[in-house]
Amino acid sequence: MKASERVVVDLSKVRDEASFHRAFADAMGFPGFYGANMDAWIDCMSYIDSPSAGMSRVTVKPGGTLELELKGAGSFKKARPELMAKLVECTGSVNERFEDSKDGTRIVLVEA
Repeated sequence: MKASERVVVDLSKVRDEASFHRAFADAMGFPGFYGANMDAWIDCMSYIDSPSAGMSRVTVKPGGTLELELKGAGSFKKARPELMAKLVECTGSVNERFEDSKDGTRIVLVEA
């Protein structure tokens, strides 16, 4: 478990919401019971600083930063603007949860 971690999420193959969730489940190592919806995404991402929760293979120390490198972000944003908007909104929701917990953990979206 590191204070900072970078994970590449390949958005070039995302065509719809189902493939969006497959891309994140593969990149993050979400559990088999992952619900493949944005509420489940928020839940899994909210535990990246708690490896014992088993919600993600990728973890950071409390107060650490997870950089999500979004491969193909430009094309994805043009082709699926609604999914990009949901990703940004839900990342904000997760970061708000971390702010409320006062531990300083952060998720940063990096367009690549």
